[in-house]
Amino acid sequence: MTIPHRSRQSLLAPIAAVLLLAACGDRAKLSPEQETGPTPTLPAPSAALLPTVNIAPSVGWTDTAGPTAPEGFVVTALARGLDHPRMVYTLPNGDVLVVESNQPPKPAGGRGGGLVAEIRQKVEGLVRKRAGADVQSANRITLLRDADNDGVAEVREVFMQNLVSPFGVVLVGSELFIANADALVKVPYVEGQTTITAEPVKVTDLPAAPNHHWTKHVVANREGTKLYVSVGSNSNVGENGLEVEKGRAAIWEVDRQSGEKRLFASGLRNPTALAWEPDTQVLWAVVNERDELGSDLVPDYLTSVKDGAFYGWPWSYFGGYVDARVNPQRPDMVAKAVVPDYALGSHRAPLGIVFSSPRGMPPEFANGAFIGEHGSWNRRPLAGYKVVFVPFIGGRPSGPPVDFLTGFLSADDKAQGRPVGVALDGRGALLVADDVGNVVWKVRKKK
Repeated sequence: MTIPHRSRQSLLAPIAAVLLLAACGDRAKLSPEQETGPTPTLPAPSAALLPTVNIAPSVGWTDTAGPTAPEGFVVTALARGLDHPRMVYTLPNGDVLVVESNQPPKPAGGRGGGLVAEIRQKVEGLVRKRAGADVQSANRITLLRDADNDGVAEVREVFMQNLVSPFGVVLVGSELFIANADALVKVPYVEGQTTITAEPVKVTDLPAAPNHHWTKHVVANREGTKLYVSVGSNSNVGENGLEVEKGRAAIWEVDRQSGEKRLFASGLRNPTALAWEPDTQVLWAVVNERDELGSDLVPDYLTSVKDGAFYGWPWSYFGGYVDARVNPQRPDMVAKAVVPDYALGSHRAPLGIVFSSPRGMPPEFANGAFIGEHGSWNRRPLAGYKVVFVPFIGGRPSGPPVDFLTGFLSADDKAQGRPVGVALDGRGALLVADDVGNVVWKVRKKK
């Protein structure tokens, strides 16, 4: 039976509202100790008809409020009033680049799939709006300069604009590379300049529209010869067909000079950020895993990235745990799946990673990774909405995650802010982009 357009529209809103506001679904039962670390507990998938929908509504900060760091640290707003800041990157002279961005417009006609797909799209739109993510992309990079190190930028300039939903940036020599949603581009850079007007030059195309996961991150190897670009999947578990997943759920290695690229690692549902572990120079990634299997599944993770490795998506998770929803099944691919190194817990949505440095941090936070956890929508109770620290010894995680920057959730579970990208400034202090609070926070040791 074909449902008339007007009838479908009359059905979409109330069904979506019920899904969102009723927040039906299960509750998490695992303790933090059970769901984090190298060997997390993985229960059976939830058999609920509808997924849990539970997200903290965004309210923002008051003019003087902010998150809380451990004793011995000072938290200041490096800059307020930004426009959906997503990533931060520190240049060699200490200037900080803030990427202000959001998802590109969806292509006309949506993803298809009939009424069920329409309902899903409506729910996704309502979730984005409730989360403060339903804003137009600024497509801009802003430069901040805090020369006197008082925690507040005294210089703020539009560095670049008219980009295409940018996310990751990296400087190699005198070239600045920007990972747009559709391509890796570059511009010339001279140390100290506060504005770039040069037209970006395309290095290579990246899988683009439609973009279920639009963010692309980029880092360079120590020699500056290769760039590594992360690309998320175009679906939750391949429900849009595997044709639209070509080149996605992957990390690509790009030759800096020629722009030629090869698949470096695959089967990573949404590898949102990359970083080099400083002692071993091994590439690590934070990855957002699949949804709608219950509040205790599937753990997002932190992992070293092995050249040529396959990490399971969409056919399995955390190694050999088969996802029965994927059709057709591929036991041959499941058999190849590499087990991630370290579970961060389910539905944390890690979006940023940076390795610490002793020059700006006390011993207990000097060796390890800071991770910006954007926060859950598919879990009850809420999880994430904070920056955690994972200690490392000998280039490997060595203990449970430690809360480092908290208070993004109010006492009544409203999102005053949501952390995204993290970086170290020129003195080793932590910078955190907050896309709901529209702030970049600076966390430094007390003098």
